[in-house]
Amino acid sequence: MDKQRLAVTAALVLGVAAGSYGVASAASGSGSASTTTTPAAPTAPPAAQGTQQPWGHQRSDETLLTGDTAAKVTSLAQAKVAGGTIIRVETDADGHSAYEAHMVKSDGTPVTVYVDKAFDVVGVESGP
Repeated sequence: MDKQRLAVTAALVLGVAAGSYGVASAASGSGSASTTTTPAAPTAPPAAQGTQQPWGHQRSDETLLTGDTAAKVTSLAQAKVAGGTIIRVETDADGHSAYEAHMVKSDGTPVTVYVDKAFDVVGVESGP
């Protein structure tokens, strides 16, 4: 009877320990399970970090650009704002244009370059 009680107690202790480890692993994000993550929007370059982005984070009604469209909008914006750093390029839900490039000028000033569907720069807005 003592061996049976000892075995049950040992099983309970082992079960509680294993369960606690699993909860702690899940809470800390460690463990071996693989998860699928969605890439985050690019962050500000080191020169712009520490300053709040006046355009905020990507809005839910705007979509990050990819492929040729992203390359074209990026190229146009960089040509318009020499020495500027692209933060992100996305669709424009405010109606200024089809696309917008959020940038930081070399002096740290935020700027947004607006590009239409024909890939013409239709506006540049500096500051917050």
